[in-house]
Amino acid sequence: MPTMADVARSAGVSVATVSHVLNETRPVLPHTRQAVLDAIEELGYTPNTLARSLVTSRTRSIGLAVSAISNPYFTEILQGVEAAVLEHGYSLLIADPHDDPEHERKVVQLLHERRVDGLIVAPSADPRALLAYLDRHAVPAVLLDRVIDGPADTALPFDQVCAENTGPMARLVTHLGGLGHRRIGLVAGLPGLSTTGERVAGYRQGLAAAGLPFDEDLVVPGNSESSGAEQATAALLSLAAPPTALVTANNAMTIGALRALRARGLSVPDDIALCCFDDFAWADLFSPRLTAIAQPSRELGAEAVRVLLERLASPDRPARTVRLPCAFVHRTSCGCQEEDRAADTSGSPDPEDP
Repeated sequence: MPTMADVARSAGVSVATVSHVLNETRPVLPHTRQAVLDAIEELGYTPNTLARSLVTSRTRSIGLAVSAISNPYFTEILQGVEAAVLEHGYSLLIADPHDDPEHERKVVQLLHERRVDGLIVAPSADPRALLAYLDRHAVPAVLLDRVIDGPADTALPFDQVCAENTGPMARLVTHLGGLGHRRIGLVAGLPGLSTTGERVAGYRQGLAAAGLPFDEDLVVPGNSESSGAEQATAALLSLAAPPTALVTANNAMTIGALRALRARGLSVPDDIALCCFDDFAWADLFSPRLTAIAQPSRELGAEAVRVLLERLASPDRPARTVRLPCAFVHRTSCGCQEEDRAADTSGSPDPEDP
């Protein structure tokens, strides 16, 4: 197996120069750097990652902690993270906190103990232990998908990357209101998550824009999972005045809602209109095709990596929250006729709807 000394001899440089090229610890002239890289390629030299980390205090690895990796939304986020990590020459360690605050802190600690350079975390509904650990150990971290609001007069010490939630949800509700629906039910997410709160706020905003009153009986938590959404939908359908339209707040809950509607023998959109927050690969294959808000999941993953790498390069810069726009994908489950419409990324109610 070739050694660093072999690379140095082949390139006609010192071992120290090879080390500087590999570890980026000192600028090296371009032609010298290229000679070292050519020698590495020719000899098939593989750097010792552990030795490199001892020199640079970096492992060139990033930890990712997201729950429900089986959920297509988080799977696509993972794909975006992985592609960006590999593009920048890093490796990826993955853990599933299972949306459990205690387990969340444990898996983040385990990733930190593996000496990852930084962490990307989708926080649980109660992230206090997580945030305390990250802050106490000064771990470079980006909060993904779910944001944390700090005190009004205090800057949050962590970068955050998420999608727009309020405007896009309002767009769905306003669209249904424009189609004549006066009782629009919402299967909401897990209480405590920022995505849940923002989408409920968007639901209320959409009702107001459509001139409809808010009825708390029409908002039932589905806890961001299929089984919970099935129960929530059944509860909405059992109301004395059930909704004529339904909005689900994530893709897993859309599946649960559809199960509940099928159990009641209800047809979409003939008996009840349905729109969902979260598009997914097979939404276009349902009959009717699902009108949805599409989140830029892969882009969110890639953006989280970019923001984290910027944090590693400039540890003292102010933290910031980056929000990416969503797209309104107009299909037929809302009750509209089939139309060939392009996706709209404005996230705002359209005065020309329906």
